[in-house]
Order: sequence, then structure tokens, then C-alpha cells
Amino acid sequence: MVWFLGAVYLINAGILLTLILLQSGRGGGLSDMFGGGMSSAASGSTTMEKNLTRLTVVFALIFGFLTLSMSFVLS
Repeated sequence: MVWFLGAVYLINAGILLTLILLQSGRGGGLSDMFGGGMSSAASGSTTMEKNLTRLTVVFALIFGFLTLSMSFVLS
């Protein structure tokens, strides 16, 4: 059980790290490579950025849940 949770934890951490790096900051980010660019400055946030934010929140919640689960299992 602990090995399974650890593997899922590491996979989730990698996905979460990637999603965070894809977020656009003040000066733009890696998401500009996929179509964020000038249109996001003119029209607010694009659909892709909204979906990227939603995915990041979901994976962050899963990360927190896995952290709590592993702490209960290991104690």
C-alpha cells in the first residue's frame, strides 16, 4: 500500500510541477508557446489558461490528499 501511494505521489508531483511551470506569470510563461501570447493581453485570459488553472488546482488537491493519506498510513 505504501509503495503504491508513493508511486502515485511521485507521478502527481511531476505532473503538478509541469502544470505550475506552464502557467503564465506577469511577463508570460511557457503557456505562450501554445497560443497564449498577445491575445491573452488583449482579451484577459484564454480558455486554455483557464483549463490549465483548473487542472493545476485539481492536481494540487490530489497532492494534498495524498500527503495526508501517506502521513496516516506511515504513522
